[in-house]
Amino acid sequence: MSRYIDEQAIDDIALGASLLGSGGGGDPYLGALIAKQAMNNWGPVHLWNINDIEDNALFIPCSLMGSPTVAIEKIISPSQVIRAFEMMETMLARCATGTFPIEVGGINSLIPMILAAQKQIPVVDCDGVGRAFPEVQMVSFYLDDLPSGPNTLADEKGNTLVLHPIDGLWSERFARAIMEQMGAAAVMCDYPLTGRALKKSAIPSTLTLAQHIGQTLRLAWQLGSNPIHAITQALNGHVIASGKIIDVKRQTTGGFVRGHVLIEGMRNDKGEQVTVLFQNEFLLAYRSSAHLEPTQDNLLAVVPDLISITDSETGRPIVTENLRYGQRVDVVASPCHAKWRSARGLAVAGPRYFGYPVDYVAIEQLVNR
Repeated sequence: MSRYIDEQAIDDIALGASLLGSGGGGDPYLGALIAKQAMNNWGPVHLWNINDIEDNALFIPCSLMGSPTVAIEKIISPSQVIRAFEMMETMLARCATGTFPIEVGGINSLIPMILAAQKQIPVVDCDGVGRAFPEVQMVSFYLDDLPSGPNTLADEKGNTLVLHPIDGLWSERFARAIMEQMGAAAVMCDYPLTGRALKKSAIPSTLTLAQHIGQTLRLAWQLGSNPIHAITQALNGHVIASGKIIDVKRQTTGGFVRGHVLIEGMRNDKGEQVTVLFQNEFLLAYRSSAHLEPTQDNLLAVVPDLISITDSETGRPIVTENLRYGQRVDVVASPCHAKWRSARGLAVAGPRYFGYPVDYVAIEQLVNR
């Protein structure tokens, strides 16, 4: 069912997207502020059910590409979003009917709201991931062999570029290098799709899912119930570690923020140490007390399943750029969409792709072994 998005829905989507972002995708708090300002300036945002869109209509996503750490200091400009979008329309010689998020995690859930308010076009309730991933080709559209190009990129200085890659992998290679020259963060439009292609390949109702997760956590705070329990219920997830952060290593390189966080166990996990590795998003968690490196035996959770680090008291998710020494946290892992558990999905976004010497094991199996 189609509906309008109000400011409370924006806040709930931002909160839910923080969890679905697995620590990456950019801080949605900033996206929520900009989206609400855009709605105040230009009007409400209409959210369309994917089943209601016309097969021949054109839909163009818009997203932030780059390091989330940089994006905090170099806040996205709505003019960048509009320039990238309108350049795509120019290249296609066609006006878009609407837009949609390329991924539902982090700030990229909300950038389409900025665009939709200013252009007065709808946002389709879907995305290409069901979470956030660090690279351009890690979308369901690439899994289904849909074309990525053309791509348009825009920075805050006024530069706009157009790429014509042969597929999503080449889009990642070219756009990542250009984005670094744009200051390690830029707005990007890729995968312009017809309604028919979007209905075939997108993951439906993910903005509604993000809103439901955020609303569930918000109501848990208001009612004084356990927020961590609310999170695991909403995500069908599991708490895999609880403790205090005792070390964070984080650096921006190659257009990503990479590093690890070391957690010293508390309560039931006292005496244990857990390491979580990230490349924009949290990708792998393992027991590290007796092992310096991840192995098949010490795995706790692994990409493409979702890993979130949350404040132990409030349940509020902590994005990679906000990790700090001394924070008391719970690590929550939850299942990814079934598309990522296919052979093609694991080849594109499984642990071996990221260079980890382990095979994928579903979180449902890891918590029961």
